[in-house]
Amino acid sequence: LGFARDALIAWYFGAGFSADAFLAAFRIPNLFRRLVGEGTLNSAFVPLLAEARWKGGDGEAGELFRSAVSRIALLLSAVCAAGMLAAPWIVRLLTPGFSAAKLDLTLTLVRLMLPYLVVGGVAALFMGALNVYGRFAAPALAPALLNVAMIGSLAGMAPFLERPVIALAVGLLIGGAAQLVLQAVLLGRCELRPRRPARRGHPALARMARFMLPAVLGGAAYHLNVLVGTMLASLLAEGSVSYLYYADRLGEVPLGVAAMAAATAILPSLARDAAAGNLGALRATFEHAFRLVSCVTVPAAVGLILLGEPIVLLLFARGEFSTADARLTVQAVSYYALGLWAFAAVRIVVAAFFALQDSTTPVRAALAALAANLLLGVMLMGPLAHGGMALATSLAAALNLALLLAALRRKLGGLDGRGIALSLARSLLCAGLMAPAVWGVARATLHGPGQGTAGLALGLAASITAGAAVYLAAGLALGSPEVSGLQAALRGSVRGR
Repeated sequence: LGFARDALIAWYFGAGFSADAFLAAFRIPNLFRRLVGEGTLNSAFVPLLAEARWKGGDGEAGELFRSAVSRIALLLSAVCAAGMLAAPWIVRLLTPGFSAAKLDLTLTLVRLMLPYLVVGGVAALFMGALNVYGRFAAPALAPALLNVAMIGSLAGMAPFLERPVIALAVGLLIGGAAQLVLQAVLLGRCELRPRRPARRGHPALARMARFMLPAVLGGAAYHLNVLVGTMLASLLAEGSVSYLYYADRLGEVPLGVAAMAAATAILPSLARDAAAGNLGALRATFEHAFRLVSCVTVPAAVGLILLGEPIVLLLFARGEFSTADARLTVQAVSYYALGLWAFAAVRIVVAAFFALQDSTTPVRAALAALAANLLLGVMLMGPLAHGGMALATSLAAALNLALLLAALRRKLGGLDGRGIALSLARSLLCAGLMAPAVWGVARATLHGPGQGTAGLALGLAASITAGAAVYLAAGLALGSPEVSGLQAALRGSVRGR
C-alpha cells in the first residue's frame, strides 16, 4: 500500500515542484511516525510496561498505560502547537535551497500535517501496549489505514483542489484517526481502556521521561541522516529531494519486513529477560534476531543493486514521472542498497540497548553517525550530486553499527562474534551465488525493446524468483540455520492457511 501511494504521487506530481514540496514536508510527520509508530518512542515505554506487568500484574500495567497515554497526549499537543509557530523556521532549515514559492507550499503542507504528531504518538503507545500483551498482527496492519486514506484522498479529492497536493495532507490526518480507532478497539479486548481515570502520576513515568528523549534520539539515526540528505539535496537541482525519497522507499520493504518486524517482535522478549536479569537469554535472542535480519537483508541489497532500474520503472515511471527521473532515482537506490544491511542491523542492536534501559549509548553513536553523514554529504554532493547524499547515509549507518556493536559486546560481557561472522559470511556467499542467476534471468527477460508494464512485472517476478531459489538452495546446502528456519516458518505459514 505504501508503494501504491508513492506510485500515485509519482504519477500525479512526478519529481518536480509539487512533489519536492510535499515530500520535503512529509519528512517531518513521516519521521515522527517512524520514531514513535515503529518502535523508537515505545523503546522507552515497552520495557517499563513489560516490567510493570511482570512484577505487578495486569492491574499495575493498566495503571501505567493510562497514565502514560494522558501525559504523552498532553506533551505532544504542546509540541504540535510549538511546531505550528516555529514552522517557518523549520521549513527554511530543512529546505534551504527551495525557491520562495516552493517554500510557501512546503510551509502550508507542514502546518496541515503537524496535528498528526498527537494522533500518531498516542497510536504508537497503543501499539506498544498491544505488543506487550502478545498482539502483533493487527497493530502492525494499522498503519496500512494511513496509506489507504492518502490514496483515497489523492484519487477522490485532488482533482477538485486548486493545489491538488493538499489532498495528501488531508489523507494523512484521516488515516491517523482511523489508526487510533482500530487500536483502541483492540485495547478494549485486552482490558486496557485508555478512557478510564489514570493515576495522577505513576512512579514509572519519571523513569520513562528520563529515558524517552535519549531513546528517540538514539533510535533515530537512520531517519535523521535521511533528513540531512533531504536538506542538502534541496541545494541541488529540482527533483533531487524526490529522487532520494523514491529511492529510500525501495529500501523500506526489506527494512520493514526484516528489521522493524524483528525489532518490534523481540523488544518485549528482551525487556522481560532484562527485567528478570537473564542476560544469557537476552544475548541468545539478540544474536538470533541479528543473524536472521542479516540473512534477509544481504540478498535484498544485492537484488536492489541488480534490479533497481526495472523496479523503479515498474513502480514509478508513468504520468509525470519520466524515464530520466527513473535513471536519476536508480543512482540513489544503488547507494542506499550498499548500506541496507547496516540500516537493518542497527535496529536490532538499538532494541537490545533499549531493553536494557540504556539510551545513552545509542545517542552517542547516533550523534557520531549524524556528524559523519553531514561531513560526507557535503564532500560527496559535488561529484555525485543526490547520489552522494545516499552514499553518505549508508557510510554513516556502517559507522553507527560498528560503534553500537562494540558497546553492546562490553555491556553483555561478550557476544558470539564467531557465530555472527560465520552467519554473515554464509549470507554473503549465498548472495554471491544468487547474483549471476538474477543477472542472467534479468538480461533474458528485462531488456527487450519497448517493454511494457506487464513485461517488466513478469521479468522482475522471474528474476526475483530465480534469485530467491538459488539463495535458499545455497543456504540449505551450506547448512545455514537461518535459511532452514525461514523455510520451516514458511511451511508452517502455508499449513496454517
